[in-house]
Amino acid sequence: MSARLEVADIFRRHGEAYRQAHEGHLGRVERRVMSAIELCRTAELGGHVEGCRSCGAIRIAYNSCRNRHCPKCQGQACRDWLAAREAELLPVPYFHVVFTLPAQIAAIAFQNKAAVYTILFKTVAEMLRTIAADPKHLGAEIGLIAVLHSWGQNLHYHPHIHCIVPGGGLSPDGTRWISCRPGFFLPVRVLSRLFRRLFLQELRTAFGAGKLSFFGDLIDLAGPQHSNAGLAKSAASSGSSTPSRPSAGRSRCWPTSVAIPTASPSQTPGSSAWPTARSRSAGEIIGMAARQSS
Repeated sequence: MSARLEVADIFRRHGEAYRQAHEGHLGRVERRVMSAIELCRTAELGGHVEGCRSCGAIRIAYNSCRNRHCPKCQGQACRDWLAAREAELLPVPYFHVVFTLPAQIAAIAFQNKAAVYTILFKTVAEMLRTIAADPKHLGAEIGLIAVLHSWGQNLHYHPHIHCIVPGGGLSPDGTRWISCRPGFFLPVRVLSRLFRRLFLQELRTAFGAGKLSFFGDLIDLAGPQHSNAGLAKSAASSGSSTPSRPSAGRSRCWPTSVAIPTASPSQTPGSSAWPTARSRSAGEIIGMAARQSS
């Protein structure tokens, strides 16, 4: 039986060609991850000799890279994490909610990952808890698990957050459980509007405080002719627990979904597929994103 093809094998065969073809948009972190996976469990990282005292068999074991992105090194850690999360699950329905950023904001996040990721997590948690606590919607204190994905399925830079949220929460006095309606969590449009407002507010604050830094020009994708394909996607029905489907027309909202991810691959700054457009300052892009999302 032939050995299973691994990510490391693909990187070793085609990694250098990929790096040359995408020279413009691969950052230091991405290059370091690729290098670590390529060198994982090879002589380049050193190793040790294992011997059997009974039969005298000797085996050379090379060291692992221990990079958190390496599927081989983190396989057991991933299984342990999933087992721990499963142990925390309540005997209630759960909803999958996805929050993604449009291309013009992703361009800012690409150069300010720590700052924008912090804003993204803070906004998502605050927004979900605020709307869930509103008596008009659920009127309960909820909890959630949020996981950041910074790459899309095509390995292009595409920051978005996946949330696993129970279908209900505790009453304000903490004495009883309040369940949401069957198959319905919270209205998607309400989530979208508050998410946009809170996120852009935090982004403006960070920009005004000088917490965002930029190198080179940022590309303006706020115009409708350069609208990200992800902006044209919205949930088929508000709060539906079934897979959402893309709408026929363009949508101005940043897509949120309570089913499978609706985010489509976004273009990456510096790649050959990045649309040619007039460069603008970061402040202009933030302002145009705010006007477009209103």
